[in-house]
Amino acid sequence: MEMNMKMVFVLCIVVLIQTEMAHAVEYKVGDSGGWTFNTVGWPKGKRFRAGDILTFNYPNGAHNVVAVNKDGYNKCSTPRGAKVYSKGGDKVKLVKGQNYFICNYAGHCESGMKISVFAM
Repeated sequence: MEMNMKMVFVLCIVVLIQTEMAHAVEYKVGDSGGWTFNTVGWPKGKRFRAGDILTFNYPNGAHNVVAVNKDGYNKCSTPRGAKVYSKGGDKVKLVKGQNYFICNYAGHCESGMKISVFAM
């Protein structure tokens, strides 16, 4: 009987882990418009979770995506060692807490090509 209880417990844990993984959602940043100017307000009204995926769609060479810290976001600057994506169709997994992204091409971030996303 004790062995059956252990097996049930292990099975429940496996099911919970699988359920949590299955809830990740993929979001297209900027919706049908893609990653472009004035996307700063795009996250408003959306609920993000750690593990969700943001897809940044843009023409290769037209923009990039840089994962920055709060200071980099506020100043539209790229901190040393920041992760830069530059192919278009870039997929980025959100971490728990605040996630910041900018385009660091000259003038793009300043023109609203940046987003701040909080993931629970």
